[in-house]
Amino acid sequence: MPDGVAKIPPAADVEPGPAPGGSTLERPVVGSNPQPAEPTRDPDSTRDPGSTRDAPVALATPGVADAAVAFDDEERPARRLTGPVDLGVGVVAFAVALLVLWQVFRPLSQGSQFYLIVFLAGVLPLVFLAYRSGLRLPDRLTSRLPARLAPRVPDPDGPPARQRDLPTVADWLLAGLALVVCLYPVVPLAFGNAGGGYDAFLDRQGLLAPVDVAMGALLLVLLVEACRRTTGWILPVVCLLFLGYGYYGGLLPQTWAVAHAGLDFGQIVDAFYNSASGFYGTPLDVAATYIVLFTIYGAVLDLSGAGRFFVDLSVAAFRRSRSAAGRTAVASGFLLGTVSGSGTATAVSVGAVTWPILRRAGYPAEHAGGMLAAAGVGAILSPPTLGAAAFIVAEYLEVSYLTVLGWAVIPTLLYYLGILLAVEIDARRFKVRPVEVAAGSAWRLLARFGYHFSSLIVIVVLLAVGVSATRAVVYATGLAVVLSFLDRRSWLTPRRLFAALSAGVRGVLPVVAVCAAAGIITATTTKTGLGAQFASLLVRGAQALADNPTVVLALTVVFAAIALSLLGLAVPVTASFIIGWVIIGPALLALGVPAPAAAMFVFYYSVLSEVTPPTALAAVGAAAITGGRTVPTMWQALKYALPAFLAPIAFVLTGPGEYLLGRGSPLEVLWAGLVGCLGVAALAVATGGWLLGVGPAGRLERVLTALAGLLLLYLHPVSIAIGVVLIAIAVLTALARRRRTAEADPDDPPGTGGTTSGDPARPAGTDPAGPADRGGTDPAGPADRGGPAEGGEPGAEAEDAGSRGQEFGRSVGEEAK
Repeated sequence: MPDGVAKIPPAADVEPGPAPGGSTLERPVVGSNPQPAEPTRDPDSTRDPGSTRDAPVALATPGVADAAVAFDDEERPARRLTGPVDLGVGVVAFAVALLVLWQVFRPLSQGSQFYLIVFLAGVLPLVFLAYRSGLRLPDRLTSRLPARLAPRVPDPDGPPARQRDLPTVADWLLAGLALVVCLYPVVPLAFGNAGGGYDAFLDRQGLLAPVDVAMGALLLVLLVEACRRTTGWILPVVCLLFLGYGYYGGLLPQTWAVAHAGLDFGQIVDAFYNSASGFYGTPLDVAATYIVLFTIYGAVLDLSGAGRFFVDLSVAAFRRSRSAAGRTAVASGFLLGTVSGSGTATAVSVGAVTWPILRRAGYPAEHAGGMLAAAGVGAILSPPTLGAAAFIVAEYLEVSYLTVLGWAVIPTLLYYLGILLAVEIDARRFKVRPVEVAAGSAWRLLARFGYHFSSLIVIVVLLAVGVSATRAVVYATGLAVVLSFLDRRSWLTPRRLFAALSAGVRGVLPVVAVCAAAGIITATTTKTGLGAQFASLLVRGAQALADNPTVVLALTVVFAAIALSLLGLAVPVTASFIIGWVIIGPALLALGVPAPAAAMFVFYYSVLSEVTPPTALAAVGAAAITGGRTVPTMWQALKYALPAFLAPIAFVLTGPGEYLLGRGSPLEVLWAGLVGCLGVAALAVATGGWLLGVGPAGRLERVLTALAGLLLLYLHPVSIAIGVVLIAIAVLTALARRRRTAEADPDDPPGTGGTTSGDPARPAGTDPAGPADRGGTDPAGPADRGGPAEGGEPGAEAEDAGSRGQEFGRSVGEEAK
């Protein structure tokens, strides 16, 4: 083995898969009741602080010693239920899964709203049992409460009695109340002029009885509380602001654009409780028909061994090149994202496996965390299992899910192209070391376990031949179950299949809470006309700054992008899209932007807010794995994803922007895609400070490439020509500087000595990992330098990753705020 190449033991040979009865990544999928796995430690292993940098380091492979922490991007960590309560919640979730599958092939005769009522009655009580209230009463109050009523704060390090994390009496009462309130519209019992069953409830639309109003108000409170438990305070506050606007908006001066006639409380509850735009509107319909089926599919696919296979394949595919470590992380994020569809869960799972490789190669903890976060968020953008908001796009625009997948192909390629180029640039800036991973052959892995791709391909094929998305994913799930028997360690026995179906439903609980609570926003907007009024304000604000229609559109797009980015800081992706579509979407449509382009613009900016400080949850998860500082990790994630922030603007600025969504002839789509790739590459040079094949990019070159990228993404012939010229000038300028440097110091070749312009604070050739990775002393401690000293034993490495993951699982809700 050549000098300077670190050797890492194999992640897997050709037999990846879980231990019998366990998940491949030892984690629930897409938000299912996060339970950090206990790390496996070799009892004979010890840390050796004085070990050299070239000593072997173990790779924390999935299913072996994985620091597994998983949760959906829209979710705070759930309880670690045990015993009969866990079994009971699992049984109810399994029953809901059977109802969902039954609805696909034998829809309930009473209609979709009846199904949504029953579905919500099954899952809303589970939220109060699976998620803590998070409220802390003053000590003087809790000391006076009976032991059964006092809030329980589990202590993972305490005695067994203190480790229990079970629902309190208040949680059980809320769960029971949720069941009664949700089932009230369909129970065939009369209460004076109220009740009487589903048909009678619908007949009272617009004229609700007092009991109906009371039940609707209770459901409103329960949904806001469920949303608070799963996502935090911000989205419930937003919902209450919309509620206040609906009630008090009539008191605003009627000269104000956002004033309305006013609604009484009965009218508001009627809009929420007994209309198609409220609690049982499109967002909940999408969650109950599409999203839950895809989370079940992801759970089944993961338990069948696909998750570990995708990671092992990525490790085996890139073994020796200088940028192999970064490529492995990005490829793992893309492949594993097809299973999870969750940016944060993907970043955490991939980080637990690939962080030892990245650290060994010389990546600083914050840069590695940013890379992992950006690659993980790409999971929400990547076909065929896009994020939850993609299904809402299909419903709002009344198109097939396959159509939305087609729109997402080129933007996904542009997103990952930007990340890969950033990886290649950083590999040269930081002079990372090639890391040789002793993994099995990628071709042998494909030959033995390539069948895991089959179900993903089946979804696309079935959609292409006209099968509905719900049936396609059910058939793909069945295929994944059958194929699991090709690997004995991944057999989906009845017990494990029960666990997968339950995990799928438990994983969708936060999304259901968000989608149902979003009915407050959509119903208020529809009832008061707020969407059209806000759109008018946005357009008039742009027209006040310019008269040219093109400039007005550009300013409106910029305002919309800023608003969506700020909105995404406060609320989860799904809610961000719903609010953005009903508030900002009309402004874009009013300026002539096609509906698909406007919807995908809102969708992408809603997703990309996941890597925007200060609430980039994927970066928080990645930082917990790498041990890097959280805020710097967020900024690095933003740097990696920055080209992708600008690409969606191309969708709406000009007509050719639609070609990036695949809406055009093959030739039009091809040239727009190539120009888009060139624009993303120019932006990657501007953010990374390096011209691949040339060397460091100075300040002038970075300014030129930034302007070139913006001009190229405008997709107009004149702007494209100017952009190409600017890139040529930047390359020639960098080459001239390189030649002058070589002539001035022939013993110090350009790009290998002196100070790089990409990182002016650090001399080139300096180890960016810091003293901790060179065996020296680091005053900041291992936590700030990316983990323990190099050369740790396999058990110690796994324990360190596992402890960081567990700590993150306990504190991510508070830290994300």
